[in-house]
Amino acid sequence: MAITEYFKKNQYRNLFLLVWLLLALFQAGFTELLDDEAYYWVYSRHLNWGYFDHPPMVALLIKAGYALFHNEFGVRLGMVILNLLTLIITDKLIPRRDNRLFYLLLCVMGTMQLGGMLTVPDIPLIFFTSLFFLIYRNFLEQQSWKNTLLLALSMALMFYSKYHGILIVAFTVISNLNLLRVFKFYVACIVTTILFMPHLYWQFAHHFPSLQYHLVERNASTYRLTFTNEYILGQVLLFGPIAGWLILYCAFVCPIQNTFERALKFCVIGVLSFFLLSTIKGRVEANWTVMIFTPAMILAHQAIRRKRSLKWSLKILPYLAVITVIIVTVVRVYMVWDFMPGVEIRPEIHHNKQWAEDMKKQAAGRPVVFINSYQWPSKYMFYSGEPAYVINSRYSRRSQYNYWDTEKQLWGKPVMIAFTPENKLPVTDSFSTAKGHWKAYSANPYYSYSLITLEPAMQKVTVKRGEHMPFILHLNNGYNMQVPVDKENEAVVGYAFEEALVGVKSDLSVSRAIDRQLIRMEVIMPEKPGTYHLKFCVFSGILPPTHNSQTVTVVVKDY
Repeated sequence: MAITEYFKKNQYRNLFLLVWLLLALFQAGFTELLDDEAYYWVYSRHLNWGYFDHPPMVALLIKAGYALFHNEFGVRLGMVILNLLTLIITDKLIPRRDNRLFYLLLCVMGTMQLGGMLTVPDIPLIFFTSLFFLIYRNFLEQQSWKNTLLLALSMALMFYSKYHGILIVAFTVISNLNLLRVFKFYVACIVTTILFMPHLYWQFAHHFPSLQYHLVERNASTYRLTFTNEYILGQVLLFGPIAGWLILYCAFVCPIQNTFERALKFCVIGVLSFFLLSTIKGRVEANWTVMIFTPAMILAHQAIRRKRSLKWSLKILPYLAVITVIIVTVVRVYMVWDFMPGVEIRPEIHHNKQWAEDMKKQAAGRPVVFINSYQWPSKYMFYSGEPAYVINSRYSRRSQYNYWDTEKQLWGKPVMIAFTPENKLPVTDSFSTAKGHWKAYSANPYYSYSLITLEPAMQKVTVKRGEHMPFILHLNNGYNMQVPVDKENEAVVGYAFEEALVGVKSDLSVSRAIDRQLIRMEVIMPEKPGTYHLKFCVFSGILPPTHNSQTVTVVVKDY
């Protein structure tokens, strides 16, 4: 009887959430994987405490769902559930809520409707951020040991989802410096650190690749105004294709009534400001701020309820919601059915099955090696069930494929090296697929050495133009075995300046160097003053030199 009464009392809310869930489940099952989703699916085939790009939460959720359903639905099931739970928690965090207003705000946020089923680290980050705020509110009301441990767990789970969760904790502390006087808050931080230690150890054991990539290698050499403009426009679109401006404005002007709401506002303003400043260093992806979904929703809701000057928004929100839902519905249909063939709007979500079949037929039983794309081998493996790999050249960033030992399973075997026409490599085959024209080179036997790392002693140097400068490299054999070599095309260690597009081979071969710990290599600096990215590489046969080192920033000056 009590359950019946509950559903009667909350029938509109439950109906809204049910429709939200059913649409997400349908979308999850009938939309082909995005590139990054396929990449994270490969994560789940190699469970570990960390990955090059992200912590392991996304891989764990995929593993659980894919164990039940071996298809796109299984890959996304965990995300759909977390997205629904995020709405429920956000609903709980709003005091004296106006249900109609809550539904309208959700309806104008197109990203939450469309992206809530995608298998990306953002979804668990949003969920565990909302859970963190729920527990933090309880912690403010009662600093019990139960709430202390739950607070620690929520922080750890945020960090295991995506590193950006650290910003939420940081701005929460800044909003309430009295936390620094609370003993149990320190206990929560210590427990969080202990829980997060396995990932920190993984980073240490792999020489902190995520920090190197996100803090150094993603930096642009020069600032561009477009970085800032794109970020601002991206934030408005992220919170609603036509009403994002309204949600952000309301969140900014919301009058604060307690310590908890101050934390929400500090997080919204702090995160947006942090990434705005980050545009000075390079391009910032719009989705990097998604963890402020819950605080922005709560503040926007409360601002409209509390400020008379915002009552006008209640009149236009229904119209904005209807327009947004229509836009979202069209996009939902397009994600399932390519009703505009030839128009490339996120072509990655269409024709993957046929493309994989075309590629598999051309490979004729051979593994496929792609060039400079972690997405292609991931998609190929998911939709064909056949092995694949990627070679990351000096022009491309490293990826998790540089840490898996898949490569050594291909040594000495015939493979098909597949690449798009813009790659300048020898061609033995040319064929068409559902995703355009491809070229291929038949390598027999195949050898490449992406798991060899060359660690320079210096990460940044200032030199004269044309200077000959010695570098000491630590050679690390990531295969944990004696490395075989192609007798006809012996691999050599060399260096390359990415911007200069020049690769210079050394006379030091991999076969001779593999047992040595230190390598001394002389690098000839560019003649033109400027800032360059120096990378140390392994050159092998017809393949482009692989990306085997972290980037060394070289500043060339004209003394």
